[in-house]
Amino acid sequence: QVQLVESGGGLVQPGGSLRLSCIASGRISSIGDMGWYRQAPGSQRELVARITSGGAINYADAVKGRFTISGDNAKRTVYLQMNSLKPEDTAVYYCNALNKYIRANYWGQGTQVTVSS
Repeated sequence: QVQLVESGGGLVQPGGSLRLSCIASGRISSIGDMGWYRQAPGSQRELVARITSGGAINYADAVKGRFTISGDNAKRTVYLQMNSLKPEDTAVYYCNALNKYIRANYWGQGTQVTVSS
């Protein structure tokens, strides 16, 4: 099993920045891709950014140019630097890791990000 713990959420004004962190523990050798998803009230969970075990990165169109994902492959940690935040970025942000052997998804407990003046 893999456990994911997120931190770094909070309340920020529009235009501000936040940095989310996710640390994996347990059978981290099974982890392949890692990423961040978010879910706003009344909406489905959506991909924000993902980094593969090979280092390839992709972003949702809504966050391109504002968010940056990075990670430490050895430690199985992943970060999300969020700049120029907008009210529509308000959501619960979830860390995700993919088991590269059985293609199962692991999820963190989520961290709330609220962008409001």
